[in-house]
Amino acid sequence: MANLENDKQPAINDENEDDKEPELVENDTATEHPKKKLKSAAWNHFDPIYVDDVRRWATCKGCNKQLTGRSNDGTTHLKDHYRICPRKNTRDIRQHILVQGQKTIDGLSYMSKYSFDAEVSREELAKMIIIHDYPLSIVEHYSFRKYTESLQPLFKVSCFPTIKDDIMKIYKSKKCYILKCFEENDSRIALTCDMWTASNQKKGYMTIMAHYIDDNWKLQNQIMSFQHVPSPHTADALSEAMMGCFLEWNIDKLSTLTLDNCSKNDAMVEKLLGTLTTSSLILKGRLFHMRCCAHIINLIGQDEFCDWECN
Repeated sequence: MANLENDKQPAINDENEDDKEPELVENDTATEHPKKKLKSAAWNHFDPIYVDDVRRWATCKGCNKQLTGRSNDGTTHLKDHYRICPRKNTRDIRQHILVQGQKTIDGLSYMSKYSFDAEVSREELAKMIIIHDYPLSIVEHYSFRKYTESLQPLFKVSCFPTIKDDIMKIYKSKKCYILKCFEENDSRIALTCDMWTASNQKKGYMTIMAHYIDDNWKLQNQIMSFQHVPSPHTADALSEAMMGCFLEWNIDKLSTLTLDNCSKNDAMVEKLLGTLTTSSLILKGRLFHMRCCAHIINLIGQDEFCDWECN
């Protein structure tokens, strides 16, 4: 009868028994062996280890820690370990890169070749700072570094001196390109110049822009110079800064120079005409100096407002 009663007892499910205590084991020379499919969801996070075709241990896929994995040990200790495993949520960088390399064609996803290039990312970072006028110190901000790391863990944000050098490399590259355009251009170049004073620094800056028609009959505008001009802003100081810009960019096919309508600029143009070869200018320089219409209209408006207030 005792044997019959034992036979009638339900079989113990060795995959779902949850009343066993966890037991740590030492590493052994056992090898992983393919066996029958394990039904418990806990085995999605562990690799079974077999010795002599008998499952002995379970190795965590996250931290490689080994726990007992015998059939009569249950899986509660495996689930408990997975809940506190320090590396269960660690993202595999290789998988992250593969996801970025996916492309979709006609609703189907394909894996495309992807390789991370740190130099390209550094150049794009420098261009972002240039285009949006961000301060160079943005690369030192903690939140910006964390944000960049979340996008691409392999990219290391440049420090302040490095990003400054990267921006200067871009400037030199663009300058060589514009110099080549000026050299190959057959049309004359019209210049506009204006003085600007920084309110926080109380320093004066001169901006010079070039305007020309390219071979495709498209108007091109290029900033040639944005330089600090020390005070006082005399005609000699302005003409010297202007002439230095002409020599730096190797400009010899000038058409006109547009300036604000003031006596100081008139004196500066006279000094420039004394330095330039007038035979290379239109009508020997008689049309070289053009007064800014917008500035003239502004002066007229201010004069009218002054008269209206006085009356």
